[in-house]
Amino acid sequence: MNARSGPVSVEPATAAAAADAPPAAGAAEPSAASWAGRPDVETVVGLEGGTTRGELLRSLRELVRRRDLLFVVAWREIKVKYKQSVMGFAWAVLMPALIVMAGVLVKYAFASISGSRLRTDDVVSVAVRSVPWAFFVASIRFASTSLISNSNLVTKIYMPRMIFPVASVLSQLADLGVATVVLALLLVVAGVGVGAQILWVPVLLVPLVLLVAGLGIFLSAAGLFFRDVKYIVEVIITFAIFFTPVFYDVSMFGAWAGVLMLNPVAPILEGIAAAVLSKPMPSAGWLGYSAGVAVVGLVAAVAFFKRVEPYFAESV
Repeated sequence: MNARSGPVSVEPATAAAAADAPPAAGAAEPSAASWAGRPDVETVVGLEGGTTRGELLRSLRELVRRRDLLFVVAWREIKVKYKQSVMGFAWAVLMPALIVMAGVLVKYAFASISGSRLRTDDVVSVAVRSVPWAFFVASIRFASTSLISNSNLVTKIYMPRMIFPVASVLSQLADLGVATVVLALLLVVAGVGVGAQILWVPVLLVPLVLLVAGLGIFLSAAGLFFRDVKYIVEVIITFAIFFTPVFYDVSMFGAWAGVLMLNPVAPILEGIAAAVLSKPMPSAGWLGYSAGVAVVGLVAAVAFFKRVEPYFAESV
């Protein structure tokens, strides 16, 4: 990225241009205090004070102020992902398609055990849940390694480092959009009618995005200090689908349904499936629980990220 020309400038030219130059090899990462008083940089790290809420608001303001850079990094993530790819955006459909095929097998097994037939609604239900779940998994996978993948920019250029995990999540929204279009075509082919309840879908996607953003921000920072984090993430997201209502409805577990709903993703997936298929929505309490966990998790992740950010250069 050229800092002198192009649509985005990482730092404006000022009389203190020498302070903006990349640190020499072996030089220590500038401390948080060294940015204090800079006219073009707002101090966002409070190592000895400041409230968590204040850190979140300052971080959001900085992301908004640098939104042009955020969108450039997100677009670069999309281009790098599909560059020289034979399938192109078909990859956005492949993961949900594989989840649907696995879900159909599970549904067929359940139907065989109960002596009933596999219904179209069962397949459609899995398809509806697979799209947001694929977004969740892909966002976590890419966001958790975003700082390591951009180590050169993290150590040599001052910029809001939180841009990288957030951009990874935003880049996955493109895949979500493509998969949603394919899902809509599937619903038309299957003859599934939708009602006014479908307007809840974008509302329910908000806590899902906040939840995955919080996890991505936390894991990206933790991954710099503990490199086995990415392996732990892979193991968890591989088996998490069995503890999340993607292949099944929580109502199938009767009295144990409440235990499964403690997974904050579960009420969101249940709500999206209910909104698309015009079924009863989960209670407002469970949806509020998911939204609350998403917000609290995001605030905690931002606080953790800002607390350890001054030490990133030492750990890359």
